[in-house]
Amino acid sequence: MTLSVVTWNINSVRLRIGLVLDFIAQYRPDVLMLQEIKCTNDQFPRNAFVEAGYPHLAVHGQKGYHGVAIVSKYPLTDISSRVFCEIPESRHVSALVDLGHGPFTLHNFYIPAGGDEPDPEVNPKFKHKLGFLNELKAWFGEPLFERGQLIAGDFNVAPHENDVWSHKQLLKVVSHTPVETEALDALLTGGHGWVDLVRRHVPYDQKLYSWWSYRGIDWEKSDRGRRLDHIWSTRDVAERCIGAEIIKPARGWSDKPSDHVPVIARFAGV
Repeated sequence: MTLSVVTWNINSVRLRIGLVLDFIAQYRPDVLMLQEIKCTNDQFPRNAFVEAGYPHLAVHGQKGYHGVAIVSKYPLTDISSRVFCEIPESRHVSALVDLGHGPFTLHNFYIPAGGDEPDPEVNPKFKHKLGFLNELKAWFGEPLFERGQLIAGDFNVAPHENDVWSHKQLLKVVSHTPVETEALDALLTGGHGWVDLVRRHVPYDQKLYSWWSYRGIDWEKSDRGRRLDHIWSTRDVAERCIGAEIIKPARGWSDKPSDHVPVIARFAGV
């Protein structure tokens, strides 16, 4: 039996609920973690997910912006959220789930994009992003994160040179600047250490993207993507991971798609 966890920045769950339902009908993930749901908790389309076989939800929404949600076939307990940088935006929700072989905690993150100017002195959004990453580093060093943890979401950083279409051309572009990639790498390797589940199964010498800009005339032909969406876990959880992939075709499934596509990690179940 194989169990799967998906992360997807859906860029408005109400606008794209049909796309989400088509995806889960085809791939039947056990857990779906969504970012940028762009709705309050009471506006979240709960009934649609319940009818599709996902009755367990952890939603942390916000009017018009941000927002994260975990949708699951299996019960979710110990649901909580955390505020970063003392800025009350809905960018994190966590829950305990048992997919076989014991429970582990899911953390769903929407890390700030950081605006356009990679200078914290003149750009408050970039300052927020770096502060958010710094707070994550401190938090991940706590004993809580030694084992039994999975973190996923839109991290808004493409860390490796093959996680972007052009390493040289994007070195001064927010999401791939050295200060960001070094901060994300410090998260991956610092504290108790994490395993990048996608790159555990897809070698670093392969180009790999999960996001393509809306500004591109032909996203597929130009293929100017970035890998902004990630699934990491503690080593004990990673030992159960038997595969991971990015569903690139989803970028073209609709005339109004999200600019991100789903990322899947699969685990050996009971």
